[in-house]
Amino acid sequence: MRLFLRLFLLISISGILFMSNAQKSPFYKFKFRTESKDTLYYRLLPPMVRASKAKAPKIRYPLVVFLHGSGERGNDNEQQLKNGVSFFADTITRKKFPTYVLVPQCPVDKKWADVDFHAASNKMPADPSSAMDGVIQLINSIIEQNLIDTSRIYVTGISMGGFGTFDLISRYPDIFAAGAPVCGGGYEDLAKDLVQVPLWIFHGGKDDIVSPARSRSMVEAIKKAGGNPKYTEFEDGGHIIWDKVYSDNKFYEWLFAQKRK
Repeated sequence: MRLFLRLFLLISISGILFMSNAQKSPFYKFKFRTESKDTLYYRLLPPMVRASKAKAPKIRYPLVVFLHGSGERGNDNEQQLKNGVSFFADTITRKKFPTYVLVPQCPVDKKWADVDFHAASNKMPADPSSAMDGVIQLINSIIEQNLIDTSRIYVTGISMGGFGTFDLISRYPDIFAAGAPVCGGGYEDLAKDLVQVPLWIFHGGKDDIVSPARSRSMVEAIKKAGGNPKYTEFEDGGHIIWDKVYSDNKFYEWLFAQKRK
């Protein structure tokens, strides 16, 4: 009987420790108060090896802004880690490419870009959405408070975040060193503003949520304006292609090689 109780306690304690370890995340939780007094929840993954301002004031690290899809909206500061971004926390990737990864969470009733995702094309709204305005303020705050290399700021996002990626780069093409929209869409009439921004655009050929025509038309518009974006279309891929994108080491090799001049 005593042996049984000891075994039971040992198993129970082991289970609790396992659950505790499983719940730990390298993405630290924070919340940001915007100028309009709204709260924007976000996660931040720091570089695995960081310098201090005192010991190495000249060392700076890249910043990746990751914009999640519509299904991860909320205020729990958890759901935005559900799809895609966990690949950035892979130990090998973090050691090879030390970087900050910023993952804001869009409120449930908001969008990164106030556009119709199912339309054949969109015009850029005059002002950023309230959620995107918060992200812009947050990026500036992260730059001020951390060792960020401002010549190596990147943005990527999936689905709603793919639209947000195009929106953010279109508004601030001089800030970002590169962008990687996944199954999103942009503004063809502003393609000329993206000519100098390295882009790698991804879409699934059989995407029935966001038409691949949205990415194809952006690629053609940018090329017509004189740019040379990379484009990968997974021929048999549906809407959920982000694991294929973010699990490929070639993506990280390309992304972190980009530097704004």
